[in-house]
Amino acid sequence: MAHAGHHRAYRSLVDRLNRFPQGAPPSPLLFEILKMLFSEKEADLVARLPIRPFTAETAARAWKLDAGSARKTLDELAARAVLIDMPQGDTVHYCLPPPMAGFFEFSLMRVRGDIDQKALSELFYQYLNVEEDFIKALFMDGATPLGRIFVQERSLPEIHALHVLDYERASAVIRDAAQVGISLCYCRHKMEHVGRDCGAPKTICMTFNTTAGALIRHGHARRVDAAECLDLLDQAQAYDLVQFGENVQRSVNFICNCCGCCCEALLAVRRFGLLRPMHSNFIAAIDAAACVGCGRCAEVCPVQAIRAAGNGGGVSLEPGMCLGCGVCVRNCPSGAVRLDPRQGRVLTPVDTVHRTVVMAVERGTLQNLIFDNQVLESHRALAAVLGAVLRLEPVKRALAANLLKSRYVAAVLDRLCP
Repeated sequence: MAHAGHHRAYRSLVDRLNRFPQGAPPSPLLFEILKMLFSEKEADLVARLPIRPFTAETAARAWKLDAGSARKTLDELAARAVLIDMPQGDTVHYCLPPPMAGFFEFSLMRVRGDIDQKALSELFYQYLNVEEDFIKALFMDGATPLGRIFVQERSLPEIHALHVLDYERASAVIRDAAQVGISLCYCRHKMEHVGRDCGAPKTICMTFNTTAGALIRHGHARRVDAAECLDLLDQAQAYDLVQFGENVQRSVNFICNCCGCCCEALLAVRRFGLLRPMHSNFIAAIDAAACVGCGRCAEVCPVQAIRAAGNGGGVSLEPGMCLGCGVCVRNCPSGAVRLDPRQGRVLTPVDTVHRTVVMAVERGTLQNLIFDNQVLESHRALAAVLGAVLRLEPVKRALAANLLKSRYVAAVLDRLCP
């Protein structure tokens, strides 16, 4: 019976993770990962937490504990970066981040001795890089991605640089951030433990604002100022790393500096193609007459969107794979590669809440955001009813997602959240 209860706690936690738009498909590997990150008691408690941010008093009611005991447990989980804590005046709000970008990454964003990081890395590698369900769900489900590519500004001709919005510039995100934290790159740290990492810098993962504050507070990130972060951005681009950041306009929480050999997002593009618009609003174009056939652009393309013919025979571009990052432009010795604006701009959600709602509509999980405290029987019942309604109308669900991403809604949010 104890064995059955042990599994029940982790199965309940998996169910809780999958009520959020960015979930984690069940797998024996997932259960092994969760057992390393959560005790059985913690798994049982976290499974009862709401999806939206909550206070210690809310957790205490869900757990049937006094507020002091609940706060102690929440603070212990936040110290391990399993939860994110967000002080707001005299009140602290907490939330359970999704696995990615969230507590999966946070577990390897510093060297620590309280867990076996090599064993955890091996489990992550098998779950994320060998099995396909998690990566397909993360990067292929729905039309709205978790992250997006930031175009490297130095790759743009002046005529196009004038039309890049501030939220499309990694430099602007860095300058505007309330807090900036630098940590180990989860992807390359993981690959180091399985003997597959590259020579790119590791201590270069950037977090901002609320997420940076939580990670800095608990020693998972080092606080830096904007000037140092901009220097690290220059270093990342000198190593031909791609900037992949949170897909929002306001209060971006992370920018990863990604290589094509270790980063899960870029590896997914190489495996499955660019099936969702996580690319920038630019696309590479090649002037065949100016190309000298050196193949340098093909060598540095992180997703193999450019292929060299060999023997100086020029290169070809697969437009459906191009990230629009600009790495190829910066490496072309003859100026034969340039970035052109894409014909249709990608609509970026206004903020994290906006993106989460759109993703929930697309994935048919909006009911879990509306009735998010499913410890309550009434919430479970209402969520089940709304979920059934949403599943009946896939076309209307798609239309609703498009409406939510529209400029009209952005304007409304501007009025509500200046």
